[in-house]
Amino acid sequence: MSALAAPAAVRPGRPRHLAGTGTLLRLALRRDRLMIPAWVLVLGLSVTAMGPAFASLYATAADRAQLAASMNAGGSLRALYGPVFGDSLGGLVAWRMAGLGAVLAAVMSLLIVVRHTREEEETGRQELLSAAVVGRRAPLTAALLAALLADAGVAALTAAGLTASGLPAGGSLALAVAIGGTGLLFAALAAIAAQLTESARLAKGLTGAVLGAAFALRAAGDATDAGAAPGSGTGSVLTWLSPVGWAQNLRAYAGERWWVALLPATATALATAAAYALTARRDVGMSFLPARPGPARAPRSLGGPTGLAWRLQRTTLAGWTAGFALAGGVFGGIVKGATSLVGGNARAREIFERLGGQQSMADAFLASITGLLGMIAALYAVGAVLRMRAEETGGRAEPVLAGAVGRLRWAAGHLVLALAGTAVVLAAGGLTLGITYGASVGDVAGGTGRVLAAALAQAPAVWTLAGAATAVLGLFPRATGAVWALTGGCLAVGWLGPVLRLPRWALDLSPFGQLPKLPGGAVTATPFLWLTALSAALVAAGLVGLRRRDIG
Repeated sequence: MSALAAPAAVRPGRPRHLAGTGTLLRLALRRDRLMIPAWVLVLGLSVTAMGPAFASLYATAADRAQLAASMNAGGSLRALYGPVFGDSLGGLVAWRMAGLGAVLAAVMSLLIVVRHTREEEETGRQELLSAAVVGRRAPLTAALLAALLADAGVAALTAAGLTASGLPAGGSLALAVAIGGTGLLFAALAAIAAQLTESARLAKGLTGAVLGAAFALRAAGDATDAGAAPGSGTGSVLTWLSPVGWAQNLRAYAGERWWVALLPATATALATAAAYALTARRDVGMSFLPARPGPARAPRSLGGPTGLAWRLQRTTLAGWTAGFALAGGVFGGIVKGATSLVGGNARAREIFERLGGQQSMADAFLASITGLLGMIAALYAVGAVLRMRAEETGGRAEPVLAGAVGRLRWAAGHLVLALAGTAVVLAAGGLTLGITYGASVGDVAGGTGRVLAAALAQAPAVWTLAGAATAVLGLFPRATGAVWALTGGCLAVGWLGPVLRLPRWALDLSPFGQLPKLPGGAVTATPFLWLTALSAALVAAGLVGLRRRDIG
């Protein structure tokens, strides 16, 4: 408890409602001494590494101009990657990382803020801290300051690294501001969600839904603005409604629009003010959207651990299923346009062949989308497995296990939701992807079956990461944060690796690199059997560890 030591009285000149902010900030940074540096280094260095990677891929100005022209020509590619505002080396770095970096910074920020606000209240620690000299606004302020330091670290590393690699300092600073500013905005939005909801899980889900909507608006806006010359207009209204679109439209290395930075700055200030207003009007542990009271008598389905796991995770599964269905429908509608656009462009064809295989252009595009769906589904599976850890640390698992429920039965309920839920989520995405693509080419029946099978083929790789999460949960429960780093690394290698021409051994480090490119690729049972066996072994190791260690 030494880290929680607080002054016995409020220091002169400091508002009472901010008393203890410095102490809580030091505590937050101490608890996140591994997570925040890991996020900052991985995100900052990923952006910095793009400069040398593009320099080796597109060495001449003609190569870069051809890539920019091919990416800007059609709505499908703009929806996936965003517009290219400049064909310089820096312009390509901004094209590839402004949107993606903004999304990752937003995820980092929302995790930090929710962890040190709603999660502290949910576990009861905030009530203990509030018994000392801690102002009403101090916990929220400390959480926002922790996110501010993390985003500032990402921005500083990005700007310094890109400038050191030889790119213009102005563009490097603009890209850093775009990424860090988006992270700060979603930190403030997460602060609002933490006041509205009664659980950390719901706060993360609500903020994540806003982030997903922002990405979808950006994709839809960029798709409708296809064919326009970079800088020829203001862009689609939908793009300007999205914070992710703001990050791209700051236009680093392409005649920077510094005034665009005022948009996330203003939105952040308004969201922060709203969060402070909300926190002043509620008690610790309460929320503005309280849980709906359940029935007086529990249904028979809650009589076992599987029913309890279903009750705890059904909303999350429904949200992921709906999101995948929507994403599949959107991407399925642009496949035909991508095929006609890329067919005559050797450079763009090469990119999609590395992502989706050497088969026909339509199949390569579909394979790249099903692979992306699989990698994103891994986030659901890992989160479903690690829900057991949240039940442990929240003190809710121990009462369940004190009865006639064994540890293996309790864990099995959550694992069923993680593994079977993965198949449900992938099926939803694959089904709508296949239907919309089949409708666009006049072959709904044939297109749906092939694409649905290709989406479900990603399940063994997802199960492997879920198995890794189970093993870490059972054997090294304090290191569950490393599972997210592993999952993020696999996603980065699988999505960016082919574009950056990483060697084959590096791509094979991800379980997704072991799978055939479907639809259209050659299929053998070997990778599916090996991944499934590895998943089973990892789950078994985790269950053995869970059975032998202390709970909590």
